[in-house]
Amino acid sequence: MTATPLRVLICDEMNPGNLEHAGFVIDYQGNLPREEILRRLPDYDALITRSRTKVDRELIDAAGEHLKVIGRGGVGVDNIDLEYASLRGLLVLNAPESNNVSAAELAIMHLMAAARGLIRSDTKTRAGEWDRKFLGIELKDKTLGIVGLGRIGSIVADRAQGLRMKVMAYDPHVPDSKFERAGVARAGTLDDLLAQADALTVHTPLTDETRGMIAAPELARLRPGAIVVNAARGGIIDEQALVDALNSGHLLAAGVDVFVDEPPTPEHIFLQAKNLAITAHLGANTVEAQERVGAEIVDRVLAALQGDVSKGAVNAPALDAKTSELLGGYLAVGEKLGRILSQLLPGASDLELTFRGTFPADPAPVVTSVLVGYLAGSTDHHPNMINARALARERGISVAVREQQDSPDYQSEIIVTATQQVRSEEGTRNRVRTVGGTVFGKSPRLTRLRDYRVELEPEGYILIASNEDKPGAVAKLSNLLGTWGINIAGMALGRAQKGGQALFTLTLDDTLTPEQLEAVRALDVIESAYLVKA
Repeated sequence: MTATPLRVLICDEMNPGNLEHAGFVIDYQGNLPREEILRRLPDYDALITRSRTKVDRELIDAAGEHLKVIGRGGVGVDNIDLEYASLRGLLVLNAPESNNVSAAELAIMHLMAAARGLIRSDTKTRAGEWDRKFLGIELKDKTLGIVGLGRIGSIVADRAQGLRMKVMAYDPHVPDSKFERAGVARAGTLDDLLAQADALTVHTPLTDETRGMIAAPELARLRPGAIVVNAARGGIIDEQALVDALNSGHLLAAGVDVFVDEPPTPEHIFLQAKNLAITAHLGANTVEAQERVGAEIVDRVLAALQGDVSKGAVNAPALDAKTSELLGGYLAVGEKLGRILSQLLPGASDLELTFRGTFPADPAPVVTSVLVGYLAGSTDHHPNMINARALARERGISVAVREQQDSPDYQSEIIVTATQQVRSEEGTRNRVRTVGGTVFGKSPRLTRLRDYRVELEPEGYILIASNEDKPGAVAKLSNLLGTWGINIAGMALGRAQKGGQALFTLTLDDTLTPEQLEAVRALDVIESAYLVKA
């Protein structure tokens, strides 16, 4: 008896490559109208889209029981209702690597065009003005500052080195080993990078951490006559601040491929800014990238239909019901521990997990949940229970696991230690941060910060402060928070020994501004203070 072939519908325009695969029927219908997709989708096992088709609840419900996989050609999955797809048990895949070279080359193009005044000269020449007075700059021996040394940032660094530029990068989420392999100097802080850069380009995902990270104060720190390029995500560089820096003459020129709102309105400030080159979000728009993205997403969808979900998974299928029930609380606390560690020590080269005591099931999946938390927000990929280990390997993070039968304080406890190698003229030293957690009933609890025992529900914003173990520290900090109208939802205290170093944590209802956090650190009873979001 011949097995029924699996059916795949490609409903958006792309170059899907070979459509003849044994055991599959691939139906390519580029730009298929939505009403036709709704009508035909119940007959298919997988759907492949680009950004045009909105895969919302209506479309997912219309698919019925046959649909198993949704593929998105490219990086973003904003057009897919991930939460509902996951609820319905549908696997969502993408192909984010296919446009890396194209996006990097576009950034280099903007860099070179800005350096030589391409847009300025083109505009004047077309208007009949033969202006040969403009002096551009050579890129050779100039310092390129890169924010974000991920896949695209690394390619930009390689191309810039080919132009004989000096390359420096800032990326707190990447270990030193990647900088060394790329031959790129590491900037310890964003300010260090800005102070030394003749040109700046950004290659990070758009997150709460990166939104508006290059604003007026940061642009002012660049050297006069610098160049700025954004071919990553709209909003990383503040749009008004960029225009102001161009109009004032502080920047020589800039190039942008992305806007906060796309397409821009005719009144958008970029359209009238001088010395600014604009492209219409063309980072992935090359013949080669389009060929790769179509072929890659087809290959990944076919592999997923056959059970191989190792590449491109954006959401994670649920664990079996029994494992989810037994480990649910530990998976949650593992992800929170990873997220807290990523804020206390980004860019770790090593993570060590110690499982203490007895667990209701094999705790191995908790390792992955810790990685999901640690990597979240630092990559364009969506870390999940499928891809987190592969993403960690790519980032150069080594993961070790230990088990101890005895747990001195709890029936079971997870201890996670992150290590980062810091190199300086004095040599190499390790920065280490440790967090721990357990589960009360089904609720996660934070049990350890550094060498201190705490007991706190890891929710919302957590202010971690250390001080000398003397009366008055908590009261002074509480009073200061009160003047800002910030409520304390929970508190935990810990100390190594009486009269020695002490640590206390406060769960806050609201976040602190950078200025407020500095005011906390300036209190005479506070030695250090950090704010993390659990």
